[in-house]
Amino acid sequence: MADPAKRRATYQDVLDAPVHMVAEVVDGELYTHPRPRPRHAEAASALGGELFGPFRRGRGGPGGWWILDEPELHLGPQPDIIVPDLAGWRRERMPELPDEAFFSLAPDWACEVLSTSTARLDRTQKLPIYAREKIPHVWLLDPDDQTLEVFELDGDTFRLIATHGGDAVVRAVPFEAIELELAVLWGK
Repeated sequence: MADPAKRRATYQDVLDAPVHMVAEVVDGELYTHPRPRPRHAEAASALGGELFGPFRRGRGGPGGWWILDEPELHLGPQPDIIVPDLAGWRRERMPELPDEAFFSLAPDWACEVLSTSTARLDRTQKLPIYAREKIPHVWLLDPDDQTLEVFELDGDTFRLIATHGGDAVVRAVPFEAIELELAVLWGK
C-alpha cells in the first residue's frame, strides 16, 4: 500500500509554531529553527544599520529603499513562507509598506545570515525560490567564516559575482553607492 500523501504545511502551521522559533514553509514543508545566536544577530543588525541611513533615509547615499529586518515573505502560488534576515525593496516598486503582516511582493534584495542550523536550507532551497521570484540580488553573510557572498540573478539562476572576507572594505551591488566595512559586521 502506498504511503498517504504528505500534507502541505500552511500559514496556520507558521502561526502555531512556538514563539521562540522562526517558522518557514519551503516547498510545502514546515521548517523551524531557533532565534539567531548573538554573533548572527550582531551581523544582521550591523548590516541593517549600515544600509539604513544611506538607502532608507538618504543620509550619505541615494535613499529610495525600504530596508527591513526579518520580513515575512509569502511568495508563489502555493506560497512559500520565508523569512530572510534582511530584505530591501526599491520605493519605486513599493511606495508604501503593506497593511498585511507579510509581504507578497518579492524584494529587490535579500540577505541570509548563515548559521549551522540554516545554511543548507538557505543555499539549497531558499536561493532557488529567490531565483524563481526574480529577486535581482542576494547576499549570503557568514559571521563564523567572516565572508560575504554577493549573487546577482542571471536568467533563471544566480551567479556569484563577488566573495569578500575578513576586514575588507567593499562596494557590493545593489548598494555600491557606499563602502561597507566588513569588520563592522563581525563586531570589530
